[in-house]
Amino acid sequence: MAFRSVCQSQEPVTIADRMFQDLRRSILEGGMPAGKKISEPELAAAYGVSRGSLREAIGKLENCNLVTRRPNIGARIISFSIDQLMEIYQIREAMEGMAARLAAQNMTEQEVHNLQELLERHRNATTTPEQPGNNSLKHDPDLDFHFCVIQGSQNERLIRMLCQDLYDLVRFYRLRLNPGFTPKAQIEHELIVDAITRRDGEMAEVLMRHHVRASRNRAQIQLENMTPEELGVHEK
Repeated sequence: MAFRSVCQSQEPVTIADRMFQDLRRSILEGGMPAGKKISEPELAAAYGVSRGSLREAIGKLENCNLVTRRPNIGARIISFSIDQLMEIYQIREAMEGMAARLAAQNMTEQEVHNLQELLERHRNATTTPEQPGNNSLKHDPDLDFHFCVIQGSQNERLIRMLCQDLYDLVRFYRLRLNPGFTPKAQIEHELIVDAITRRDGEMAEVLMRHHVRASRNRAQIQLENMTPEELGVHEK
C-alpha cells in the first residue's frame, strides 16, 4: 500500500479540487518556495480558473497546514521552522508509538502479511539504484510504512490526527531535509514488524518510539550542516 494522505484521499471532482491537488503537489515538491506569498490574481490567470475556485483550493491547503492565511494580508506557503519540525517529531514519537501498539492488537492476519510484503519491497528497493525520474512525493518507503502501521491501528481519530493534521507537513520538511531511506531505517522497520507479527504491542510501541526519535536525531544532525537556502527558507 502506498502512502495516501487524507488530504488527497478523494479523486478531484471540481475545479477547486483539481486546483488544490496541483498546488499541493507543487508545494510538496518544492515548486512553490517556503514562505512565498500567494498571489491570487497571478495563480488564477496562470491556471485559467476563477478567483472563487482558487480561494476554495487555498482553503483546503490551509486545512492541510500547508498554507497560512491572515486577514488583510493574504495567504502564504508555510515557512520552514526548525522548532516546528522538532515539535512534529515529538508528537509523532508519542502518537505513532500508540499506533504501533494498537496495530499489534488490531491488524488482521492479512494486513500483517501485507505489511511484511511491503517490507520486502522496500528491502529490495534499498539494493536497487534509484531510477531517474522517480517522484519522491509518490515513492517514500519510510512514510509508506508508517502510514500502513497507522492505518492498522484501526483508531479512526488517531488516523485522522496523524494522516490529515501532520503528514503533509512531514512531507514538506522531508523534501527540504532529503533524509533518504537508509538500511538502518529498514532494520528498524523490520524490528517493529516482528513485534507486530508476535502481537507484542508493548514492544512495538517501544521500537516505534525509538525509530521516530532516531529519525529526529538524524534530522538534527543534518540541520546543523545546512544553509537556509538548502533548507528552502526564503525571504517573505
